[in-house]
Amino acid sequence: MKKQLLFTAIAGLFTTMASAADLYVRATGAGGAYTTVSAAITAANNGDRIIIQPKTDGSAYIENLTINKSLTFVSETNYNKYFIRGTININPAAGRVVTISNLSSGNFTIYNVVATGATTGGRTTINLLNCYLNNVDTTPANTTTNMSGCTVSGYVFFSHGRMTGNNVDRMNAYNTSSDTSMATSDIEIIGNAVSSWIGSQQTSYNFKFYNNFTSGFGIYNTKTSGTNEIVNNTVYQPLGGDVAPIHISLNGDPGTGGNIAIMNNAISFVVAQTNACIQNDNSVAIVTATYNVSTNPFVTEGTITQSNNTGAANMNFNNTAYTVTGANVNAGNPALSYTDLDLTRNDAGHYGGSNSWANYWPADSGGKPQINYLVTPRIIISGDTLNVSGSGFSK
Repeated sequence: MKKQLLFTAIAGLFTTMASAADLYVRATGAGGAYTTVSAAITAANNGDRIIIQPKTDGSAYIENLTINKSLTFVSETNYNKYFIRGTININPAAGRVVTISNLSSGNFTIYNVVATGATTGGRTTINLLNCYLNNVDTTPANTTTNMSGCTVSGYVFFSHGRMTGNNVDRMNAYNTSSDTSMATSDIEIIGNAVSSWIGSQQTSYNFKFYNNFTSGFGIYNTKTSGTNEIVNNTVYQPLGGDVAPIHISLNGDPGTGGNIAIMNNAISFVVAQTNACIQNDNSVAIVTATYNVSTNPFVTEGTITQSNNTGAANMNFNNTAYTVTGANVNAGNPALSYTDLDLTRNDAGHYGGSNSWANYWPADSGGKPQINYLVTPRIIISGDTLNVSGSGFSK
């Protein structure tokens, strides 16, 4: 079964764990287990763990779930997913934490993971780890979604949270209304393979898009006067499109959209409606582009402050193996704060810098525990305290 491992000690952890119970779900009811997940949820209390046995024939538990408590769901069989064919509705509540590990939703596009509404008086947190999902919609206000090591055949729309090491079709930070109980962290999308695009359509938080392999970025809303970054991504669009692979189109008064720094990205695309690498359709945000490398001539549209970008570079991209090679090596920002994991100059693209793709992939290396977040200082000064924080999970 999967257990989330935290490096940071949490006050009161042992007291909380002592009062929590494990409830088992087995199709045969063996050992007094519940035969449906819904029955286990009804019997559970906040903080309990529901341990689900995958059916021996690989078939699904066919049921729609409504989760209205703080619960953790894990598989009873190591390295195996349990299969639930149904929509999973998570009802919001201040302080509610729902963690779902090792779930498979099968190939049924109508069965999604959904946050059913906004949270009042606090925040709801949803953690999705090592799951196979169809779509995820957790856009209501005051909801944090942390997802790692998941494969999602469709879209992930979320209002706040952290996405690391996932393989997804589309990923969009999107809010239906602004948060009223603010989270203390930025939106972070790090080390994901996204076959379509990564976007921001929210106004509550700064965004940090690091070390992804994707076909493009679309920025259509930002936090007022925010500080946002698109850094060390590989952007590969072999089919062409209506807009540039990095497209910014915001509504508002000039200068109110804050800053968007676009740096250390490796870019290649087929020219269709535009030959621009980056488009800024208006002057709502202050956009800077530095140390980006493109196989196309480095053309931009709109107001963009530029320096040290390279066009017509020789690079090879593979969107199956998720690799980029060639002129991107040692082409990123030479500042020590962007140094690669091997302590050489930053490589433009998704392997460059301390947030490297290599922190998260391969997603399952011999069944070993998986890192889902790692924060290290970009610069260490002799005599200072070294602070490293991270989390991971086993399967």
